[in-house]
Amino acid sequence: MTFNGTWKVDRNENYEKFMEKMGINMVKRKLAAHDNLKITIEQTGDKFHVKESSNFRTIEIDFTLGVAFDYSLADGTELHGSWAMEGDLLKGDFTRKDNGKKLITTRVVQGEELIQSYNYEGVDAKRIFKRG
Repeated sequence: MTFNGTWKVDRNENYEKFMEKMGINMVKRKLAAHDNLKITIEQTGDKFHVKESSNFRTIEIDFTLGVAFDYSLADGTELHGSWAMEGDLLKGDFTRKDNGKKLITTRVVQGEELIQSYNYEGVDAKRIFKRG
């Protein structure tokens, strides 16, 4: 499976602006921009096990494609939604529990990089990971 493996954050594009739009305060934005995030993904059919490790927390998430679940961002923002495969693209469609606004996240592997993109309220950002 394409996504399987351990991925370490390499660089960010417009990530601070995205976090600002999400309502994350400046101190947390500065810390998050340098969180040394590492994601380990294990895919078995339509089931995924994802471990996210950073300077601030380590969490493990299990989900099945197309099945909604609850998720909490590192800053405590609560989300509800699901992931789906669209070709080679893993697309997450989430709704914030506090304000009902949409957060769209995608993951795609291009070469030796995992590109994680975000869209919230018209602001796009990317985090690019390299195989660890």
